[in-house]
Amino acid sequence: MLVRRAVVPAPPDGGWGWVVVLAAFLQSALVFGILRSFGVFFVKFVAHFQELSGRISWITSIGIAVQQFASPVGTALSSHYGARPVVMVGGFLSGLGLLLASFATRLVHLYLSIGLLSGFGWALVFTPSVASVARYFKRRRTLATSLAFTGVGISSFAFSPLFQFLMDTYAWRGALMIVAAMSFNLIVCGALIRPLTLKDDVSPGKLTVCNLFGLQLLSHCPFMRFVVAITLVNTGYFIPYVHLVARARELGFDEYQAAFLMSLTAAADLCGRLFSGWLGSCRSSRLIHLLVAWTSLTGISLLLIAWGHTYPLLVAISLGYGFFSGALTPVVFSIVPEIVGIENIFSAMGLLQMIESIGGLLGSPLSGWLRDLTGNYTASFLAAGSFLLAGSLVLTTVPNFSPCLTPPDWHDARLGREAGDDSHLTTVAPADLSPEKCLGGPAAEQTPVKS
Repeated sequence: MLVRRAVVPAPPDGGWGWVVVLAAFLQSALVFGILRSFGVFFVKFVAHFQELSGRISWITSIGIAVQQFASPVGTALSSHYGARPVVMVGGFLSGLGLLLASFATRLVHLYLSIGLLSGFGWALVFTPSVASVARYFKRRRTLATSLAFTGVGISSFAFSPLFQFLMDTYAWRGALMIVAAMSFNLIVCGALIRPLTLKDDVSPGKLTVCNLFGLQLLSHCPFMRFVVAITLVNTGYFIPYVHLVARARELGFDEYQAAFLMSLTAAADLCGRLFSGWLGSCRSSRLIHLLVAWTSLTGISLLLIAWGHTYPLLVAISLGYGFFSGALTPVVFSIVPEIVGIENIFSAMGLLQMIESIGGLLGSPLSGWLRDLTGNYTASFLAAGSFLLAGSLVLTTVPNFSPCLTPPDWHDARLGREAGDDSHLTTVAPADLSPEKCLGGPAAEQTPVKS
């Protein structure tokens, strides 16, 4: 059956878009909430499979890597078939992977089920959902994106004690079955993403690998500078989540004080996302300026962790880091349509997720290597802050940061046109340039101006 879709002249900035935001909220909670809370299963897996901790930790590492590296596949399929069926299939695969994991008898089964199958399902869910939110909003895009991302913070609080309760009650196999049932709800969330056809959408023409995956964006200089900047940011961004507790223990604070720092960081992260969404929706705010500000402040807070030697000071710095890093995230995804145009949003977000994952994979090992080399975490956090400050410097070269940095063909680039391409212009005959036709009426009938 042929389905006819109405063409919308511009993002509706509301309406059904808020239902899409709710769907993205639940999807971010069920993807990254599960990933962040999966450490609860860690001890049980070590005891059951009699494996080293390092080998067990590869379960979530594979899942995160597959989710990010396979993002272009999810966005390419969404560009061709629409986000709704892609997200629904991804929800089924993520739930199926967790369900199969409950029957695992060897560690490699968990690598394949959770790491590979669920990870690929998460790739089909997350980025297309965020891109769909961006397509439904323009003026309120940052607010909508930040509301969608609050699902990560809320679920991070709720899922850890919930998973622990499920394991205490049903053992780890039963707990995984229930978590799988929760993940199958991603199918329902995907069904809520109503297709939206915008006037600016460009017909892909002949289907090729290049236009399916948006590989032409690799020659889009403003976008690639943005990607380099976010990759630098991503290199230092996650280091506190891995090493802040160890840094606090290194300074002599007990395990409860160290763990409390992470709780404070998560709470501040949630507040930062909401504040950033409100500020970004203000008409007077320019997103690229906000992104540079949040990135710089996050980098400075990481530098300060290296000099925070008292617990009250470390608490204050952790609150600052959580707030600024939380504020940074929704702006990153909201600014992509301004750089590449809303018609390229799926391809751009997929490529961004894939390339920036390189920084995320290198950051923690580099931080650990610096700790082993120097004997403490001071150099690790100095390096983390330096990466974010370097990223903020690269962001200042992105067009629209300053009028003098915006080339004349910037708007052509955003619309996917090459410089000098005049195919979008209309040829007008010389006879049509008469005053009567240009001004809408005979020149003699124009009202004379009194002197």
